[in-house]
Amino acid sequence: MTFAKTLGELKQSGYKPRSIKQELRENLMRKIANKETVFEGILGFEDSVIPDLQRAILSRHNILMLGLRGQAKTRIARLLGSLLDEYMPIVAGSEINDDPMQPLSRFAIDQIAALGDQTPVEWVHRNDRYTEKLATPDVTVADLIGDSDPIKAANLKLSYADERVIHFGLIPRSHRSIFVINELPDLQPRIQVALFNILQEGDIQIRGFKLRLPLDIQFVFTANPEDYTNRGSIVTPLKDRIESQILTHYPKTLEVSKNITKQEAKILPEQASMVSVPGILADLVEQVAFEARKSEYVDAKSGVSARLTISAYENLVSAAELRAILIKEKKTTARVSDLFSASTAITGKIELVYEGEQEGAGLVAKILIKQAIKTDFIKYFPSPDNPQRKNKDKSAYRAIINWFEQGNTLDLLNNESDKVYAEKLMQVTGLQELVIKHLPNLTEKSEQLTMMEFALHGLAEHSLISKNQLETQTNFKDMMSSMLNNIDFES
Repeated sequence: MTFAKTLGELKQSGYKPRSIKQELRENLMRKIANKETVFEGILGFEDSVIPDLQRAILSRHNILMLGLRGQAKTRIARLLGSLLDEYMPIVAGSEINDDPMQPLSRFAIDQIAALGDQTPVEWVHRNDRYTEKLATPDVTVADLIGDSDPIKAANLKLSYADERVIHFGLIPRSHRSIFVINELPDLQPRIQVALFNILQEGDIQIRGFKLRLPLDIQFVFTANPEDYTNRGSIVTPLKDRIESQILTHYPKTLEVSKNITKQEAKILPEQASMVSVPGILADLVEQVAFEARKSEYVDAKSGVSARLTISAYENLVSAAELRAILIKEKKTTARVSDLFSASTAITGKIELVYEGEQEGAGLVAKILIKQAIKTDFIKYFPSPDNPQRKNKDKSAYRAIINWFEQGNTLDLLNNESDKVYAEKLMQVTGLQELVIKHLPNLTEKSEQLTMMEFALHGLAEHSLISKNQLETQTNFKDMMSSMLNNIDFES
């Protein structure tokens, strides 16, 4: 690609100005026609959010993305930059990306008046045409729009009435670019009011100057609906001026959620080579988030971010890696007990209601893991809670239950070797047979062992055997003996 270096060369190249919204529209149409992926890495929104977003771009709308935390709002906004032209010409030295054919600033107008077709032209890459601002209570109008600069006035020996003393804010500097404001409700109402003119009339006014700049900007705002009542709100006239409001959502299926976690989790190559993660554990990590979103202990209005599963999966791998390092094994397979060790990645990702606060974040995290195990157990094994087949389905576990009723106990230490772990599980009568019967295609011995441990946890959650979760080990035993041991006999 040959880049024009002067205004004259730019004219000769056949360049024609167009608005950023038209640019986004035309490039989106081209990508759709060529069957190109428009929003790379965005999963689960193919039939909902992405079509809404495409319609908004085709309509040349400013966009408000509404959704709970961890729903990829900012990521989508950043991907809009891929719809921009790779390079854009500006008047060299312009602070606000002046189009050489349609200059706005006093600087660019004076340059073109003085140099004509010899006015130098620079080219800006699309990566530099994206500006993002997190709305915080301390943001001022000067930050966003601009103000007079006394230092510039003194250095240039200019009157404060001269336009050249203006220090432009972030929005004018984003002329012909994408400008994103995250967490819009956190912006003070008087600052939101300052955005009215930009969205409606497409221009700004800077305090003390008659200057009106018709800026060309694609605005994208993000907001959490709960913020309307918790911390602040979007003032109604501003919301009315944002043409398209798009609702995001959490993954609707376990499979989509797994794919997002697999894509986003930062697992190092050495971790991946050392730790194998069975499919059941990947499912359980996602199921924890699904359980949290409907838990009575968790504030549903606050949401449960996709970052919960990503962090939990990373922690799961690290728990298995730590065990391998401690016992000097080169390879290991993640276990169900490792998921309980990863509860620290869950506690900071959930907002608790009063009942949850009473229980404590750590205990709630363990409750969610246990509920995930209980939910997923019946996907692989007969449900002990099915009233129509209760006795029949319980008989599927009779050999295992009998083994514990005979006074046997099983203590699985968190940091014992894979060999000892396997030997202990194989002691339980009927456990391996149960897994082989219901999962005949499970050929990997390590995954078979994980499913055997999972089966024990599942039976405990369905109250067929007893489980005692300690810091360093998990103890399984007969339910009746466990209940008797807990009875406090009074003299």
